[in-house]
Amino acid sequence: MDGEEEVIAATRLWLERAVVGLNLCPFAEAVYRGGRVRFRVSDQKSASALLEELCSELLHLNGAHPRECETTLLIHPFALRNFADYNQFLGHCDAAIAEAGLEGELQVAGFHPEFQFGGTEPDDIENYTNRSPYPMLHLLREASIERAIAAAPNTQQIYERNIRTLRILGHEGWRKLWRD
Repeated sequence: MDGEEEVIAATRLWLERAVVGLNLCPFAEAVYRGGRVRFRVSDQKSASALLEELCSELLHLNGAHPRECETTLLIHPFALRNFADYNQFLGHCDAAIAEAGLEGELQVAGFHPEFQFGGTEPDDIENYTNRSPYPMLHLLREASIERAIAAAPNTQQIYERNIRTLRILGHEGWRKLWRD
C-alpha cells in the first residue's frame, strides 16, 4: 500500500483534476487553494478504530479556526475498502457527530473508489462524482455549507450538472484525466 505522502499526493491530484478541475464542487477551489484543507491519513485497519480516529478529527476540526482549517479529509486506505461496509459506516459517523454534541456544527460526506448511488449500476459514470482514489470521510463545517449555499444560486442543481458533466466526459474522458 502507498505511504502517507503518496496517498496525499493522489488525493490532491484527484481534487485538482476532478473536484476542482471539473467543478464538481464549486465551493472546493477557494478552500483548497487557500490551504484550508487538512489531509489526515489514517493507518487504522478496523471500522471501530477508524471511528475513534474520526471522533478525534471531529473535535480537532471543531476546535480549529476556519481561516486555518476549513475542512478535513480523513483518508483511510486500510479500513472499509468494501463499499457496502463503508456505506453502512456512514451511519456510525452521524451517530458520532451526535454523541460529540456537534449536530448542526459538522457533518460527514462520503467518497470511495467504489462509490455507487442507489439505483445505479456499478460502472455508471454518475457514480464517479463521489469516487476518490482511497476511501475517505470528508468532515465539513455546516456554517461553511450554509455560507456557500447563500452565496451561490441553484445549489440544488449541482448534482444534476455534475451528472451531465460526467456523461459528456464519459469513461474514456475520466481515464484521460489521470494520464500525465
